[in-house]
Amino acid sequence: MTNSDPAQVFRVEAQELLDQIEQALLDLEANPGNADLIAQVFRAMHTLKGSGAMFGFDALASFAHACETAFDKVRKGEAKATPELIASVLAAEDHLRALATGDTVPAGEGAALLSRIEAAMAGEAAPAKAADPEQEKSWKVRFKLVRDALVNGTRPLALLDELRSLGPCEITPIIDEIPTLDQLQPADCHLGWNVLLKTRQPRSAIEEVFMFVGDDAALSIEAVEQSNSAVMIETGPTAAAIDKPATQQSIGYTVRVPAERLDELMNRVGELVIAQSRLKQVVAFSSDVNLHSVAEEIERLASELRDSMMCVRMVPISQLFGRFRRLIHDLARDTGKAIDFHTAGETTELDKNVIERLADPLIHLIRNAADHGLETATDRLAVGKPETGRITLSARQAGTEVIISVSDDGRGIDLSRVRAKAEKQGLVQPGAVLSDTETLQLLFAPGFSTAENVTNLSGRGVGMDVVKRTIEALRGTIDIANRPGTGAEVALRIPLTLAIIDGLLVRIGQGRYVLPLASVEECVELTTDQDRRSQGRSFLTLRDQLVPFIRLRELFATGTSPDTYQKIVVVSTGADRVGLVVDQILGDHQTVIKPLSRFHAAIGTFSGATILGDGGVALILDVPHLVAAGQQQEDRLRAAC
Repeated sequence: MTNSDPAQVFRVEAQELLDQIEQALLDLEANPGNADLIAQVFRAMHTLKGSGAMFGFDALASFAHACETAFDKVRKGEAKATPELIASVLAAEDHLRALATGDTVPAGEGAALLSRIEAAMAGEAAPAKAADPEQEKSWKVRFKLVRDALVNGTRPLALLDELRSLGPCEITPIIDEIPTLDQLQPADCHLGWNVLLKTRQPRSAIEEVFMFVGDDAALSIEAVEQSNSAVMIETGPTAAAIDKPATQQSIGYTVRVPAERLDELMNRVGELVIAQSRLKQVVAFSSDVNLHSVAEEIERLASELRDSMMCVRMVPISQLFGRFRRLIHDLARDTGKAIDFHTAGETTELDKNVIERLADPLIHLIRNAADHGLETATDRLAVGKPETGRITLSARQAGTEVIISVSDDGRGIDLSRVRAKAEKQGLVQPGAVLSDTETLQLLFAPGFSTAENVTNLSGRGVGMDVVKRTIEALRGTIDIANRPGTGAEVALRIPLTLAIIDGLLVRIGQGRYVLPLASVEECVELTTDQDRRSQGRSFLTLRDQLVPFIRLRELFATGTSPDTYQKIVVVSTGADRVGLVVDQILGDHQTVIKPLSRFHAAIGTFSGATILGDGGVALILDVPHLVAAGQQQEDRLRAAC
C-alpha cells in the first residue's frame, strides 16, 4: 500500500491524533484542572471524528463522536476529569486505534467502553449549571479560504454542513473574485461564502466549526439581530494575504515518505559507497591526474550523501520514550504501586530501524522494574523510602553508541535468590564459584524467572532472554548495575546505525577484516621480541596502564606465521578496552554493513560483513564481544596470580 492510498493517509494521521490524545490524557491525570489539556483532547477527538467520516471510517467516527461529547462536558464544567474517566478514555483510545488500523474488535466492546465512560462521568459529575435555554439568534458568517486550501485538504462543503447542523441557514457564494477561464487554476479556491444562520447555539459553537482552518481563512461572525451592538470576530490572514500565492507565504512543509522508500534509498547509497570504494582502488594504479581529481570529488560527494542519508534516518528517541508513559500508568493500576516516571535525554537521535526494534526490550525492562524492582508502599515506608517509587528511562550518546538505561530506586537484585533459582533449574551446579557479574548474567537465561507466581506481568521466564537476543541482534551489549536495597540499573549499548560505518581495514593471516573506526583508540607496534616475551601473559603497558590483548591470528586459527612487525589495535567500549593483534593495517574503509546468514549469525566474533572494492568480502569484527573476551582473559590471569 503506497502513500497515495487515502485510507493509509488517514491511518497515519489517526495514529498521530491518538498519540496526542494519549499524551494529553496522561498529562491531565497529574493536572486534572488544566483547561488547555482538556481542550487539546476535545480538539483531537473532533478532528478524528471529522477525518474518519470523510475517509469512510464510519464506526470510528461514531465512536469518536461519543468520546468527544464526553470531553465536551468536561470542557464546559459539567463533569470532572477524574482518574477513572481518564482511564476509561484511555481504554477507548485503544479501541479507536484498532478501528483505525482495521483490526478486528470484540463484539460489544465499543458499547461496553462507552458505558464505562458514562459511569465514570455519572459518578463524578459536577452540579449542572441552571441556565435559561438559549434563545434563537441570527448570525451572519462570512469566510474565504486561502487559494491553496483545497490542495491542503480543506473541504469547504464539510464546513458548510457543520454550519447547517447548528440550525437553518441561507448560503450565498461569493463569486466576484473568480478569474477568467484562461487564467483559472482548477486546484485553486476562488470562492467565498456568506451564511445567514439561525441557531440556539452560542457563538462559540460557530467558532468551533472553523477551529482547524483559522490560519487558512478570513472569517467574520456577526450577530445581526442587535445592530447597535453587533459583534465582529475576524480570524486568519487578511484578505491581502488570502490573495497571495502560496509560494509567497512563510510556510514550513513536512513531507511524509513511506519507510520502505527510505530503506530503498539507503540501499542505493550503500551500493554507491561500494562502487566508490572500487573506483578508489582502480584509480590507485593510474597516473592520470584528472582521473584522480574526479575520483576524489566522487568520494567527497558519496561521503556527504551518506551523511545526509544517515541524518534523514535519524529520529529523536522521544518518539519511543513517549509510548511508555501509558505503560507506567497501566502498571501502576495493575500493581497497586505509586510510580513516578522520569525520562532524560529525549532529544538523543537514533536510527529509525533501531528505535523500532527497541520497543519490546524496553517494555520488558520497565515491567520488571515495576513488578520486581519497586517495593509496595508499605515496604518502602518501612525502610524509610518515599511511598512513591521512581523509574527513570534515560538516553545519551557516547561516540557511535547510544546508551539507554532503565533504573529504579527499589530493592535491587537479590543475588542469593537468583543463585538458588538457577541451581533449582539446573543452570548452575551447586558449589560452583560465580562472580556477581556472572550471577547477574543468569537473568538472561531462557526460561529463567524469580517470580513465585505467574501473573499478567511476569513469571513465565520469557522476558530478559528476549531482551538479550534483541540487543545482540542490534550488535549491542547489556550491562547491569545492582545496588542492593537502593535499586538497579540496566544499560543497553546500541550502535547509532545499522547501515554504514567508517571502518579500519586490517589483515589477519590471509584474510581481511573491518573494525568500526569509532571504537578504535590507537594503534601500536608489536615486534617479534615483544610478542615472544608476552607469551602466556598477553598484557600490554600503555601509559602505565595494563591493557589485555588478543592474538586474532590464533583466535581465527589462520595457520600462518606472524608478520615481522605486527600491530596492536586498541579498541574500547565504555570504560573497557582491549588490544587486538593484527598482521597489517590496510587503511580506512567506508563500510556498508551486510547481515550474516542465519548459520553464521551465531558466531559472536563477527557482527556482519562488507563488500570491498575488489569484490572480496571482509567480516566486521564485533568489538563488544572481543572486549568482553579480553576482560574475561584478564580476570582469569589475575585470579591465577
